[in-house]
Amino acid sequence: MHREDEPASVSAALAHRMRQDIAAAGGWWPFDRFMAAALYTPELGYYAHGGVKFGALPEGGSDFITAPELSPLFGRAVATQVAQVLDAAGLDEVVEFGAGTGALAAQLLEALGDRCRRYTIVELSASLRQRQQERLAAFGERVRWVDALPDRIEGVVVGNEVLDAMPVQLLHFDGARWLERGVAVEEWRFVFADRPTDLRPPVEGPFLPGTVTEIHPQARAFVATLAERLKRGATFFIDYGFPEAEYYHLQRHGGTLMCHRAHQADTDPLADVGLKDITAHVDFTGIALAGQDAGLDVLGYTSQAHFLMNCGLPALLAQAPLRERIAAQKLIEEHEMGELFKVVGFGRGLPDGFDPVGFANGDRSHRL
Repeated sequence: MHREDEPASVSAALAHRMRQDIAAAGGWWPFDRFMAAALYTPELGYYAHGGVKFGALPEGGSDFITAPELSPLFGRAVATQVAQVLDAAGLDEVVEFGAGTGALAAQLLEALGDRCRRYTIVELSASLRQRQQERLAAFGERVRWVDALPDRIEGVVVGNEVLDAMPVQLLHFDGARWLERGVAVEEWRFVFADRPTDLRPPVEGPFLPGTVTEIHPQARAFVATLAERLKRGATFFIDYGFPEAEYYHLQRHGGTLMCHRAHQADTDPLADVGLKDITAHVDFTGIALAGQDAGLDVLGYTSQAHFLMNCGLPALLAQAPLRERIAAQKLIEEHEMGELFKVVGFGRGLPDGFDPVGFANGDRSHRL
């Protein structure tokens, strides 16, 4: 039986543990450590406890909706790109990192059919893994779960809204110098606290005094690790973000850090730890460079709208019922997900002249 006070008790337990750990660390944590604890502490962190998280409406207890929950046409379109790689390289495995409710996995498995003989889900959350197993039971032994990236990958890796949930470091420019923004405790409350640092954004600026922004070493390290494991195939990341020239533009002097709860957004990650998602937009230039530096080929970079349309979404829309067409329009409308969300693709060992269908029109690799 679900008690009404259960979320509050989970948050209180997590905050208590985090306060103890901050004290043990000398009274200060860098923000990426705070974010990691708030999201991933076993049994207590946002992605580790049994809350609903994903869904269309807050009435069901969810906090936000992702593209696969919005429309099954999302996965069917993405499957066109996945199938092209599998066919061209003679491969039959898909690896998904952070599969949420399992919606995208179900859509890909159904659309790919026998092309995908094994679907591997890398899932760190026990509660989400259970939810995925229930949803994907019909696909039997074709689906397997692991808690770390496989040592060797030959296939297609897919990550939808994965990079935005990777912990970020915060930097604050006071007009004269850069400081790292971390977290301390005052009278049992979490508060921001700055310390001198040698860390810098990847661009020279200019920056306004008071600027707060993020850098993404964990996301870049993840891409580098993935590059080491990907022996042949491709990977596609779909997420909200910008190239670095836009990410670190003067107009974005407040940064991109955002929290999500009950389909409402706020900018205070220090409150209600464990009860809301904490994200930052993706610096796609940094992601592309991380993959390139690790030996991957950049296959393309474009908006979600262009990617899905290149992958046949217009034809899928034409065949869909009216209600489904209306929902799926949000995937490509500029003021919804179409422009804010981007897709970046990497490849290794693909046939000479391979031309990924998802980037056929509207490739923006030159803007990274």
